[in-house]
Amino acid sequence: MKVKKVIACIVCLFIPLLIGGISGGLTASAIPTWYSTLSKPSFNPPNYLFGPVWTLLYILMGISLYLVWNSPQSALRKKALIIFAVQLAANFLWSILFFSMHLLFVSIIDILFMWALILSMIITFSKIKKVAGWMNIPYLLWVSFASVLNISIWWLNR
Repeated sequence: MKVKKVIACIVCLFIPLLIGGISGGLTASAIPTWYSTLSKPSFNPPNYLFGPVWTLLYILMGISLYLVWNSPQSALRKKALIIFAVQLAANFLWSILFFSMHLLFVSIIDILFMWALILSMIITFSKIKKVAGWMNIPYLLWVSFASVLNISIWWLNR
């Protein structure tokens, strides 16, 4: 039984890290080329900061996913897992829209949708296991900042 829980924890950590890694790998070439040519606001963080921040956020997501996955099966648990999957898909899509397709305005719509999904995930996870919800508050705060940054970059480059 204990081995199953360890495997489940590893899988739950692996899922967001894999999605983030694939997303980063698909879009990394745009950072030194296209992204570097954009006008950015004064509060734009240095590029080296994004990788460690996202890695930490994906780890927190994975741990919170494990806490929810490890809870008893219920309709609420199923709903929480669906919300998690949809927000992670929106997260993945944002990088493609912004960095690969250069669709700055469309990426704003996606990131605002993602923000709402993250808030819904926090609320739903909290109903199952409070700490699982709280662990995603840094994610919501970072995506709030990223939303302002996305809107600012769009505005400066329209």
